[in-house]
Amino acid sequence: MTDVIDTLAGIAQGSALDAIRAQRPQARVHAQATYDSLFAPLSEADASKAERFAIACFVAGLHSQLDVVAFYEKGLAADDKLRAAIGAAAAAARTEGPYGHYPKGPLTAEDKAGAVHRIAEPTRSALGPRLAAACEHTHMLVFHPRDSAPTYLQSLLDAGWSTTGIVVISQLVAFLSYQIRVVAGLRVLNARPA
Repeated sequence: MTDVIDTLAGIAQGSALDAIRAQRPQARVHAQATYDSLFAPLSEADASKAERFAIACFVAGLHSQLDVVAFYEKGLAADDKLRAAIGAAAAAARTEGPYGHYPKGPLTAEDKAGAVHRIAEPTRSALGPRLAAACEHTHMLVFHPRDSAPTYLQSLLDAGWSTTGIVVISQLVAFLSYQIRVVAGLRVLNARPA
């Protein structure tokens, strides 16, 4: 079985980085199991595979990780229009962050204002209401994690996402954010062998 993190980080079997990853077998197994459950689900009732790969591309695009985008675009290979729409949405949504406000207290010194992103036409029409709402929610989770609140979930429900589908979106954002950071760290280690 192919390990996605190894693939994205360019880790060759038997290499020094492979040995380092082998020291944390549970982390390796669980990361791959998470990928498998998110992208080869037993049921697509709440989020189709195309929607999952599109959201993954959007997250990777927000992080400016074009090689990760290219990896996940393979899941959209048959849909050039969707790939283009997701690319346009990510390019328009890219920003610096995080933004948000902490509850009143010592951390409010770290508050930083930032716009809440909305997908504009014609990209919104190309994505359709479900993916447009998912991308807006994804942007909120990536750049405004402190501001996420139940009120922001209503637009997902209005666009036709089930509560389980909303959980899937959040899981995708969390996993991709984790995966991108792990891959970046492994690439740094690979570039500086001991």
